[in-house]
Amino acid sequence: MKFFKYIIIFLVNGFAFAQEAKPIDVQFSHDPVAIKQGNTYYMFTTGKGIGVYSSTDFKNWKPEKSVFDVKPTWADKVVPNYDNHIWAPDVVFHNGLYYLYYSVSAFAKNTSAIGVTVNKTLDPKSKDFKWIDKGIVIQSHPNRDMWNAIDPQIIFDDNKVPYMAFGSFWDGLKMVKLNPDLISIAQPQEWHTIAKRERSFKLDDTDPGDAAIEAPFIFKKGKYYYQFASWDLCCRAEKSTYKVVVGRSEKLTGPYVDDKGIPMNEGGGKLVIEGNKNWFGAGHNSTYTFDGKDYMIFHAYDGKNKGFPVGKIKEITWQNDWPTVTPLD
Repeated sequence: MKFFKYIIIFLVNGFAFAQEAKPIDVQFSHDPVAIKQGNTYYMFTTGKGIGVYSSTDFKNWKPEKSVFDVKPTWADKVVPNYDNHIWAPDVVFHNGLYYLYYSVSAFAKNTSAIGVTVNKTLDPKSKDFKWIDKGIVIQSHPNRDMWNAIDPQIIFDDNKVPYMAFGSFWDGLKMVKLNPDLISIAQPQEWHTIAKRERSFKLDDTDPGDAAIEAPFIFKKGKYYYQFASWDLCCRAEKSTYKVVVGRSEKLTGPYVDDKGIPMNEGGGKLVIEGNKNWFGAGHNSTYTFDGKDYMIFHAYDGKNKGFPVGKIKEITWQNDWPTVTPLD
């Protein structure tokens, strides 16, 4: 993923809320995820050391101190001279701890790893507030793996067994079973391909390829697990073509199918949101239920402002057991 040193205004349903304009390498960037602790919402984003925001109303967001003052101790072993610009976090609360997953990678390479850091609280004013890094959970290597260890999401099945969904490009999106500690892969290893698009066979294995898919996010609603994924190209300003698609399954591990019955691991996906004349693309979403309502959080590229990436939140409505959101304005 590329990043732009632009000035960002964060939008909620089209409303620009109070935020001092700062360069993107200091503050808000891509790939927002959220969680609620007590009466406070916390949002984590791609950015230097992982961007952090807090809100008491889910509308007005205040920047907080980033998670990593300095890059993870292991990062240079994965990406030499890593600049601490950490991608695509995910956050879950489990057994009294907050687990924050994150991606260390180089753009367009699968020299990548997903790490995790834990904390007893998300409140920076608490005496218990301290991030403790647990290191690498999974790592991909060029010329060994036809998958890319970025864009993690943790999800539990109906038996409370944890899995990690992740991936981008190459041979699609993967899912792997975790141990109950949430920091290691269960043995014997259990892997699934949960979504993919057709890749040109002639491409070298180190090439991310033309099967543009990334950022899985799975959300349970009723009897279905819904897998959201982002198709096409992000992070290219006015050349961005990002869009979000979805499929569903009664089993966490799939197969996920779209509204036409096409499996997502055979290129299927029902469109949820895409760009228009005002927005060059929209994607990398996360999905939650907060206070009895379902929301999709994502970023889009502003066509009126040189394709700057902008965060957005939209409420989800359900039609025939499929998620829908209003189009971009």
